[in-house]
Amino acid sequence: MIELEGLTKRYGEKVAVDSLTFTVRPGIVTGFLGPNGAGKSTTMRMILGLDHPTAGDVRIDGTHYDRLRQPLTRIGALLEAKAMHPGRSAHNHLLCLAQSNGIPPRRVHEVLDAVGLTAVARKKAKGFSLGMGQRLGIAAALLGDPRILMFDEPVNGLDPEGIHWIRTLMKSLAAQGRTVFVSSHLMSEMALTADHLVVIGQGRLLADTSMAEFIERNSRSFVRVRSPQREQLLEMLHGAGVTAVESGDGALEVDGSKAEQIGELAARSRIVLHELSPQQASLEEAFMRLTAESVEYHAHSGTPLPPQTWGEGWKKG
Repeated sequence: MIELEGLTKRYGEKVAVDSLTFTVRPGIVTGFLGPNGAGKSTTMRMILGLDHPTAGDVRIDGTHYDRLRQPLTRIGALLEAKAMHPGRSAHNHLLCLAQSNGIPPRRVHEVLDAVGLTAVARKKAKGFSLGMGQRLGIAAALLGDPRILMFDEPVNGLDPEGIHWIRTLMKSLAAQGRTVFVSSHLMSEMALTADHLVVIGQGRLLADTSMAEFIERNSRSFVRVRSPQREQLLEMLHGAGVTAVESGDGALEVDGSKAEQIGELAARSRIVLHELSPQQASLEEAFMRLTAESVEYHAHSGTPLPPQTWGEGWKKG
C-alpha cells in the first residue's frame, strides 16, 4: 500500500505537487493520470525518496522509503526506460541490483526470462532499443518479487505484442494481491488495464475513484438512432418530449433517454430503425472534460507554422 498525506513539492515559486492525499491499495491496478506538467513524475519520485517533499508525507506499507531494508524486495519501480549504465550487459545490470538488495542471483535469470530478454542477456544496454530498455526496466522492478509495483509510462517503445504483455502482467500482479500503480498518457491502454483512477491537474487531486464511476461522472451518455424515416422519427421524438440532435452522419443523438424507450416509441409508430445503440463516452473524453482547466500547454490545431520554421528546404511554389 502507498499512502500520501498532504504531499507538496515546490520549486521556488512553482508548486509542482499541491497537498496530494490518496491511497494506492493492493489487489487492483490504479491508474495515475494527468496532463503534461501535472506533477505525476514528481509524485512518483517523492514516493521513492528521489525528491524530498516540501510538506506532507508519503509511506510505503507505513514506512518511508529511505527506512526500508532491501527496498527492491518491498517496492519495484520503472521510472525511466534506460536508467542503467550503458556499458553493462542486461545480466550484469540486474546482478548488481540483486547483490545490493540481498536477492539470489538465480532471480536475475528468472526475470530476464519473464520479460523476454534471455537471448540478449549478455549484450550491453547501450545497444538496446527503447522497447528492450523498457523490458529491462520492468525486469529490474520485478527483481525483488515486491508486493508493490510502480510503473511510469511502461508501454513506451513497446510493439503491440509487448503492450499486450505488459497489460496482462500488471493485471496478473494485481490479481495476486499486489499493489500496482501505473502512469500513462495512453487512455486506450488505461481503459483496458486500470480498475481505479487517481487524476491530478496542476499538482492538485481532481479524482480518486473507480474507472466506471469516473467515466460516468465526467462524460456524456446518449443513444444513437438512425432510420430511413428520419423526418417521422424526429416528429415522433418531438411529440414525446424527447430532444434529438444531428450527429453529422445522418444519425440522431438523444440525451437522457434509454434505448428501450426509443425502440418502443418507434415500434408503436411503425418507424424502421437501422441503428439504436447506447453510447458511453471513452475514458479519453472523460479525462479531457475533467482536466480541461488544468492543461498547462495548449496546442492550436489548424494553425499553420510560419514559413521560416519549415526548414531551409522549403520553397514557395
